[in-house]
Amino acid sequence: MLRRTIRGLVTVGMAACLIGIMPAVASAHVKVTTDSAVQGGYAALTFRVPNERDDASTTKIEVQLPTDAPLASVSVKPHPGWSYEITKTKLAAPIEAHGAQISEVVGQITWTATDSKSGIQPGEYEEFSVSAGPLPATDRMVFKTLQHYSDGEIVRWIQDPSTDGDEPERPAPVLRLVPKDDAASSPSTGTDRVSLAVDSTPTAESGVGSSWAIGLSAASLVISLACAATMIVRTRRTR
Repeated sequence: MLRRTIRGLVTVGMAACLIGIMPAVASAHVKVTTDSAVQGGYAALTFRVPNERDDASTTKIEVQLPTDAPLASVSVKPHPGWSYEITKTKLAAPIEAHGAQISEVVGQITWTATDSKSGIQPGEYEEFSVSAGPLPATDRMVFKTLQHYSDGEIVRWIQDPSTDGDEPERPAPVLRLVPKDDAASSPSTGTDRVSLAVDSTPTAESGVGSSWAIGLSAASLVISLACAATMIVRTRRTR
């Protein structure tokens, strides 16, 4: 009876650990974040790209900038070990920026590793940054992204956010924008990365914090199981 009870407690503990670990693994997707996402303003956008493979490196990233919410000005920050290429797109209807009519904007940015050592290796991630603006008067921007691996696989992060709250299998990076009036009335706007990002779930780059949390949870679980087993043994001895 005692052995069955302990075996049952261990099984429950293992299941709890797996439940705690699985969400962190599943959330390691391409993300876009910024320190300021106010409509009409400028912002440094950072694309965080984790390598989800354990047998290949990421060698190229293609980020498509939305033409339905175009950006009049885009500057790319050089990334060591990577080259970049800008592809421009003609707009169906010109937009106005700085008193001028803009009919052609950056439609895609492609980062390519300059050699095999510069690619994103298994268990690692990279951040690619651009400065862009003015941010459009819309509630969100969707940046469909293609991730190329060294073995030829292409992972397409292009699925739009679902309306039922469930995350799609290959979600596109999404940036939530704050109306200028709301930003003016909220002193915290522009500094809260979690509220401005589309998803506040843990990502690959937060693996250190997640590992600590999982480790502490596992340790607490082990201690609880040991205490429970000790109590059962003492109860049986006193009978």
